[in-house]
Amino acid sequence: MANKTGNAFDMDIFLRLMSFAKKYKLNFFIASASTITLAGVALLTPIILKETVDVYITDKNLEGLVFNVMLMFGVLLLEVLLRFTFIYFANWVGQHIIRDIRAKIFRHILQFRMSYFDKNSVGKLVTRVVSDIETIAAFFSSGVFTIVSDILQMFAVIIVMFIINWKLACVAIAVLPILLYATKVFQKAIKATFQEVRNQVANLNGFVQERVTGMKIVQLFNRERIEYENFKEINNKHKEAYLKTIWYFSIFFPIAEILSSIGIGLIVWFGSKQVIGNAVPGPGTVMAFVQMAQMLFRPLRQIADKFNQLQMGIVSGERVFKIIDTESTISKNGKKIAKNLKGDISFNNVRFSYLEDEEVLKGISLDVKSGQTIAIVGATGAGKSTIINLINRFYEIDSGTISVDNVLIDNYELATLRDEIAIVLQDVFLFSDSILNNITLKDETISEETVIAAAKQIGIHDFIMTLPNGYYYNVKERGAMLSSGQRQLIAFLRAYVSKPSILILDEATSSVDAHAEQMIQHATETITKDRTSIVIAHRLATIKQADKIIVMDKGLIVEEGTHIELLEKQKGYYKNLYSKQFSLDVVT
Repeated sequence: MANKTGNAFDMDIFLRLMSFAKKYKLNFFIASASTITLAGVALLTPIILKETVDVYITDKNLEGLVFNVMLMFGVLLLEVLLRFTFIYFANWVGQHIIRDIRAKIFRHILQFRMSYFDKNSVGKLVTRVVSDIETIAAFFSSGVFTIVSDILQMFAVIIVMFIINWKLACVAIAVLPILLYATKVFQKAIKATFQEVRNQVANLNGFVQERVTGMKIVQLFNRERIEYENFKEINNKHKEAYLKTIWYFSIFFPIAEILSSIGIGLIVWFGSKQVIGNAVPGPGTVMAFVQMAQMLFRPLRQIADKFNQLQMGIVSGERVFKIIDTESTISKNGKKIAKNLKGDISFNNVRFSYLEDEEVLKGISLDVKSGQTIAIVGATGAGKSTIINLINRFYEIDSGTISVDNVLIDNYELATLRDEIAIVLQDVFLFSDSILNNITLKDETISEETVIAAAKQIGIHDFIMTLPNGYYYNVKERGAMLSSGQRQLIAFLRAYVSKPSILILDEATSSVDAHAEQMIQHATETITKDRTSIVIAHRLATIKQADKIIVMDKGLIVEEGTHIELLEKQKGYYKNLYSKQFSLDVVT
């Protein structure tokens, strides 16, 4: 989407936001009708005031005076009712629309390929989904409806003024062109500052989220003072961005106020001369014009603030639609349902790069037979974890093919393919929820009884029952209440209850204590039995029983075979790696 920051108003974004209101036509109509009616009803008060002063007070008609006072009271009640209707339904429409937009953008984000999250700050995405969309709500409630009401009222006031006395009307609107020009200049200038404000909000959110998430590292390496200074710098940029908007407001409002006062002063001066010269019926006309002038100038003074809401809604809408329009999803053209797969996996000359011209996999080919346990070893950066990312189609390959059960993975429905694959990662992510919900991920097809039975089978039921509330123990954010080994065990159970056809273990025992490792080893043996399994490991002692070991180096498969076969290769990569690790274990 093109950047249109220089424009005072982006009609394309405006119309796109308004298109979301089609779903709520009735309530949108009620809000619109009430604001239009309100513009007309508000004009009754100065008209009745004119008649009251010029006719009933001048003629000392008490009966007519009382009637007009009661009439004005009735108009006031009607205005209150219309204003209530307008405020309620305008906000109702706004909240329903942002619910729909938020659901749309979040659903879209859920479909993004992993490469998008590699390049974009989580804090900025949170800003788009939360605060930017809240600003869009104000676009409807305090922006578009109010501005429409104000504009209608201004046109109605000008028409009534000319009907009553065209000379006084010309005097009243004499300052209007200057005020309109000042408003236009203000609107154009404020758009760029609002864009900068939203950018700084996103930067601030991203910085705070990353530092709070990584607080352990911040404190461990004594980075508190440095990060505080960095925060002060970002916070100051945020302040400066807001000060720019305040600067424009501080210039515009006094100018608008002065011009409004001059306009009212001209009405009083010229109107009084007409009263003295009997050109108008009486002082009621002047009083009505003063009141109507306030109704004319007040919206123009306040329209800056209303346009603030409208403009920020447009800016936020532009940023939200930029994400919605981002094409970063994995293609889902596959039609074949992946169900009860045998688990045959084949890589044929697969090449892949996270960044252009920086290949991570350089034409690898491998075959995994149904029910086999395959181990992949190699130095950091060799491409081990990339293989599992590609099997799940988190990324698209550059060239070559990947097949499961002799069917290209592109031909499977993506959701059904991922249903057949379970992964246990080294860095286990747990949500701030109960252990049970972290295991089932709220899948209603997985009962608590199924989870307990599975936990007993892989030997971790007793561990869970030692925790307060057992399966209902809340592990807090990212599983902070559990050790790394305990989180790993929960991840094993989560994978097991999903009954996958293919199981992937990514360095699942690399950072746990000896006791947890024994439990994980037992869990591993249980869940990999008779199931196609791919195990990525640094600790070679844990993969001796694998049916085949794939040795990778710099994006290439350099060796493959069983543990015994690879040890028999003189000067082999695996043998050298195993010898070094074994000698270190002995020293330890």
